[in-house]
Amino acid sequence: MSTLMVQGTTSDAGKSTLVTALCRWLVRQGVAVVPFKPQNMALNSAVTADGGEIGRAQAVQAQAANLAPHTDMNPVLLKPNSDTGSQVIIHGRAVTSMNAVAYHDYKAIAMQAVLASHARLSERFPVVMVEGAGSPAEINLRANDIANMGFAEAVDCPVLLIADINRGGVFAHLVGTLELLSPSEQARVKGFIINRFRGDIALLQPGLDWLQARTGKPVVGVLPYVMDLHLEAEDGIDRRQIDKSADVLKVVVPVLPRISNHTDFDPLRLHPQVDVQFIGPGQPIPAADLIILPGSKSVRADLAYLRANGWDTAVARHLRYGGKVLGICGGLQMLGEHVHDPLGLEGPAGSSVGLGLLAFSTTLEEEKQLRNVRGRLLLENVC
Repeated sequence: MSTLMVQGTTSDAGKSTLVTALCRWLVRQGVAVVPFKPQNMALNSAVTADGGEIGRAQAVQAQAANLAPHTDMNPVLLKPNSDTGSQVIIHGRAVTSMNAVAYHDYKAIAMQAVLASHARLSERFPVVMVEGAGSPAEINLRANDIANMGFAEAVDCPVLLIADINRGGVFAHLVGTLELLSPSEQARVKGFIINRFRGDIALLQPGLDWLQARTGKPVVGVLPYVMDLHLEAEDGIDRRQIDKSADVLKVVVPVLPRISNHTDFDPLRLHPQVDVQFIGPGQPIPAADLIILPGSKSVRADLAYLRANGWDTAVARHLRYGGKVLGICGGLQMLGEHVHDPLGLEGPAGSSVGLGLLAFSTTLEEEKQLRNVRGRLLLENVC
């Protein structure tokens, strides 16, 4: 076995975490392993050693495997820029934007990129640890699938199916997912993993016995619920509350519809002296020491959304009272005088008036610049 794939019954079942853990465990056993995700849909991304862009989760998995991130680890990355469309990134480079219907037909081309990357990794590493996407039982997405069983069938690899017991209904998730697969796909599933279990394992054992008797497949692992496990989220914002002292720096982040790379805030969120609060639609921005405008995959549309929620007025009031404002990536662009998108790269072509807090304007160009950079933080009175 050179390739093993982890698929999940749902999104956020634990696929990314399990692949990360297996990569690190194999490295500790002296096995050279590489992470791989055929297709990822996420607005959290990372710049690779070869100057491309991949999903953030694969960069974390690469770190677990003691490797530099490479575009072959995630050959197809979809970055949603609307409710119906995404930017399509192949081997780290944006090639086009298209709606979901058009992409469905494009999958045959994308699959060639997936198989080429997998072949290159298989030549270099004895083990390729693969993460699926969402669930393999999404009936409407099964045709031309490249993310789950379509890939597993193409490369003839075994599959482990993971489910989150903390959500409830774990046995229904596992049995139902298996029932919706074709006979050849069912045979490919070699075992189940139950994630986020807490309590006495003896109370779970009757269910495990029933599951194996019902499906003929073993439960190969039960993973505990780890309260303080903090891996960078692949997509959804981690809103778990962390106890902080009373004397903390209060930071507010407005959550934009196309917020990108929100893992940038993890160091602040985990710091014992920083209280980070994510503000959603319709919520007023509370009193804070610092407001951070986050990155965005659709800057002009998110700027309009910011204004529609009255957050621009709140930012101006915050500054009048001596507060601080920081912009990251698209958030920084919003702080300028204008944002121009003449080519329609992130939506309809046009220009938007920025918040006018900084004296610059931004023009989006077709070729995105991607670089790995290093910096050194210099503070006053610190050697």
